[in-house]
Amino acid sequence: MDQFTLNLIFVGASFALYIGIAIWARAGSTADFYAASRGVNPIVNGAATAADWMSAASFISMAGLIAFVGYGNSSFLMGWTGGYVMLALLLAPYLRKFGRYTVPEFIGDRFYSQTARVVAVICLLVISITYVIGQMTGAGVAFSRFLEVDNLTGLLIAAAVIFAYAVIGGMKGITYTQLAQYIVMIIAYTIPAVFISLQLTGQFLPQIGLFSTHLESGQPLLQTLDQVLVELGFNDYTGQHTSYFNMFLFTMSLMVGTAGLPHVIIRFFTVPKVSDARKSAGWALVFIALLYTVAPAVGAMARLNILTTIYPDGTTAQPISYDERPDWMRNWELTGLLAFEDKNNDGLIQYYNDRDPAFAEIAAERGWEGNEMVTFNQDILVLANPEIAQLPGWVIALIAAGGLAAALSTAAGLLLAISSAISHDLLKSTLTPGISEKAELLAARISMAFAIALATYLGANPPGFAAQVVALAFGLAAATLFPAIMMGIFSTKMNTAGAVSGMVVGLVATCLYIFTYLGWFFIPGTNMLANTPENWFFGISPLSFGAVGAAINFLVAYVVMTQTKEPPAEIQELVESIRIPRGAAGAVDH
Repeated sequence: MDQFTLNLIFVGASFALYIGIAIWARAGSTADFYAASRGVNPIVNGAATAADWMSAASFISMAGLIAFVGYGNSSFLMGWTGGYVMLALLLAPYLRKFGRYTVPEFIGDRFYSQTARVVAVICLLVISITYVIGQMTGAGVAFSRFLEVDNLTGLLIAAAVIFAYAVIGGMKGITYTQLAQYIVMIIAYTIPAVFISLQLTGQFLPQIGLFSTHLESGQPLLQTLDQVLVELGFNDYTGQHTSYFNMFLFTMSLMVGTAGLPHVIIRFFTVPKVSDARKSAGWALVFIALLYTVAPAVGAMARLNILTTIYPDGTTAQPISYDERPDWMRNWELTGLLAFEDKNNDGLIQYYNDRDPAFAEIAAERGWEGNEMVTFNQDILVLANPEIAQLPGWVIALIAAGGLAAALSTAAGLLLAISSAISHDLLKSTLTPGISEKAELLAARISMAFAIALATYLGANPPGFAAQVVALAFGLAAATLFPAIMMGIFSTKMNTAGAVSGMVVGLVATCLYIFTYLGWFFIPGTNMLANTPENWFFGISPLSFGAVGAAINFLVAYVVMTQTKEPPAEIQELVESIRIPRGAAGAVDH
C-alpha cells in the first residue's frame, strides 16, 4: 500500500472517530456546551486537559525548536511544565470551587463589575485568537505534506473538521474527543521516538537513549551531536548561548502564561467536585510528562539524523549530492517548507553556518559559497522524523494523525473559550440578559463558527513558527488574566479599579512591546522590524516580555487599589470562603 493511501486511512479514521464522538456527546444545553454539565470523570478530564494543553506547539514545533537551538530552548519545557504545576496548585481547585463557567465570569463576579468582565473578555479574545494561529499553522503544515494538498486547502479541511465536532458537541463533545486525541497523540509521538532511539543507541526508552552511547560513533550521543555541529560552524547543542536574563524571563512568561490560559482553566469547571479538580490536575501532569520527557530526545536524535543524512560518510567535508538526496527531502520540498539552492553549482548540498566567521575560511577552501539549505521550517521536524529515520509507512501515517490531533484538540478548546466568552459573558451577561437558553446556545455555535473562519484566515498568514506564535499568546495571558485571577483568589482587598487597571495596562504594555519589536505581528507577508537584541528595551526579547507585563499588572493593580475604595464586605467574605479547605467549617464543595 502506498504512503498516501496509508496517510489517508489513518487520518480519515481519526477524523471519523472525532466526529462520531461529537455526535454521540452532542450538547443539548448551555451547561453541556460550556462545562459538559460538570459530569466529567477526573481521569478523563486529565487526559482531555493534557490534549487541550499540548497543542501543535508541543507536538509539532517544540522538538524542532529544541533541535535547532539545543539547551537554550529548554525554556519551553521548563516554562510550560512549571506553569501547569502552578495552575494545578494555585488556581484550579479555587476556580472550580467558585463554580462559574468561564474565566471572564469569575473575574466579573469576583470584582463585582461588568466592566471587569468585559475587559477580561477582551483579554481572552486577544490571547485565544493569537494562540489559535499556531494551531491552524500546525494543521496546515501536517495537511500540506501528508495529504498532498496546499497549505490553504489543508487549513480549510481542518476548519471543517473542527466545525463538525466542536460546534455540535460543545465542551461535552470536545472533552471526549480530546480524550481520543490524546491517545492518538501520545502513541504517534512515542512510537517513532522508540524506533529511532533503538536505531541510534540500542535503548528502548528515548529518555534513556538521549544520554546513552551512539552506536555508530561509540561515544555519547550528545557528544557526537556537539562534535558534528561545531565542525559545521554551529553552536554546540548542549551549551548555553543565549542571555540567562532572557531565558529566565521567557521561562517565567511561559509559566505564568500557562496558569492564565482560559481554554485550560475552563477544563477544571467540567468535573463534579473541587477534589476532582485536584485529581484532574494530577492526572494531566502524568499524561503531559509522557510526551514532554520524550521531546528532548526527539529533537536531539532528529538533528543528528539530518546531519548524517547530508554528510553520510562521516566527514563534514563531503556532503551528499542533490540528485542523491533521500525521499524525505524530495517529499518535503514539494510543500515549500524545505528548499535547497546550489550556490556554487557543484551539485552537492552544503549545510553549515555561513554566518560564523571562524568557519568562513574553511568554507572558502572547500569552495562553498553559503548554506544551501535555504529553507528548513522547524515545524516539519517531528512530522518528518519517521521519514528521516526510514521507518515503516504506517509509522509515518501515525505521526500524521498525531500531529493533526494535537492541532485540532487545542484549537477546539480555544474556539470554545472564544465562543463562551462571546455568548455567555457578552450576550447573556452584558448585552442581552433576557436571552433564552436556546438562543444563547445558538449564539454560542454561531460565534464559534465565526471564530473558526477567523482562525483559518490567520492560520494561512501566520507571523512565525507555531511555537513562537504560541509563546506570544502565553506572554499576553501572563500579563493580563493571570494576575487578575491570582489577586482575585488570594487578596480580599483587591477591588474593581485595581483589577481592571492592571489588566488594561498589562495588555497595552505587552501588545505595544510586541508590535514595536515584532512589527510583522498580525500583518501577513511583512518582515520583522527591529527584532534584534541591540534594539530591545534593556535587552528583553518580545517573547519574554510577558513576565514583565505581569509584574506591571500586579504593580498597577496594587497602586490603584490603595487609592480606591475597598471591595464590599460580602465580596471579601466570598474570597475567604473559596480558600477554606473542604471539610472545614463553612466550606462548600460545589
